[in-house]
Amino acid sequence: MAEETKEAPKKKKLVKGRHASAIKRHRQSSKKQAQNKSEISAMRTAVKRVRQAVAAKDSGKAKEALKNASSLLDRVGKKGILHRNTTSRHVSRLSKLVAKIAA
Repeated sequence: MAEETKEAPKKKKLVKGRHASAIKRHRQSSKKQAQNKSEISAMRTAVKRVRQAVAAKDSGKAKEALKNASSLLDRVGKKGILHRNTTSRHVSRLSKLVAKIAA
């Protein structure tokens, strides 16, 4: 009996922060940050394609690119990644550019 000692179960080591809730929050925010980053990257690429089509004065390509870009911009605004007014302003300015070369 002298040799039988029960050890208490070890607590889980907390790595990124002091509390379990802080660790969970960090994990969630990291995932969300990665998702937001990819959304913004796709949006920027779409806007770039519209501007390139406008620079090349290709109205058909520009209209298709604008359709895609405005969809992505609306989605980014809806999710709150960028403010809705910001995305609306981008769509408006891109539409003006496309309309200018289409006329």
